[in-house]
Amino acid sequence: MSGFSYKDIYVEDGKRVLEVNILPEKYCNFDCIFCPIGRSQNKADGQKYFGEIDSSLIELELMIENTKAELIFINSKGEALLNDKISDVIDFIKGKGLPVRLLSNGYLLGKDKYRKIADKCDEVVGEIKVTTEENYQKAQRPAKGYTLAEYISSMVAFNKQYKGKFIFEVTIIKDYNDDDESIHKIKNIIERISPDKIIITRIEDERFTKKLGIPDERFMEISNTILCSTIN
Repeated sequence: MSGFSYKDIYVEDGKRVLEVNILPEKYCNFDCIFCPIGRSQNKADGQKYFGEIDSSLIELELMIENTKAELIFINSKGEALLNDKISDVIDFIKGKGLPVRLLSNGYLLGKDKYRKIADKCDEVVGEIKVTTEENYQKAQRPAKGYTLAEYISSMVAFNKQYKGKFIFEVTIIKDYNDDDESIHKIKNIIERISPDKIIITRIEDERFTKKLGIPDERFMEISNTILCSTIN
């Protein structure tokens, strides 16, 4: 395995955040048409062995020391849970006394094996991008047998037992979930999952904004509709 890769450190809520990618290339259980990383050459539904990680952990330790990181965000090229060493990576970071945030698309969180790994993290980010089964299959192109209903249920079940902070990211996409019916469905999904924090975002990648981008005014309107109805 060719080491981990990193983004420049940044400050969020007063904490220095270091993002680390633990996948050598894109591995995902989805193959979304609007993925900024590109198409999935490696669509996978189970963990993969990418080699030993001893040298990568030494490098990670140096990065933590050199950047004075206060939160490690595992944000990978695809689904980080597919790396069979992810549990070791999380344990290593926690052993340094640092909190861990994990980005997952959320589908695998309903399976015991992956739930136990995610439970170790202080924060977990799940996401949703479409609200109908047809669009889910067409636009997110998941692994065989995946359904939107199970996708949502996985995050509902995970968060019911999760002790950390569950962050739910909703991406608003033109002609996929920007109509009133879809917004209503999103609000219902949020209510079922009951996340600790909601992030409303949109397609920002220039390759996709012309076809799938949401204008500022409509985006603000949607964001306000969703957030105002879900704040307790």
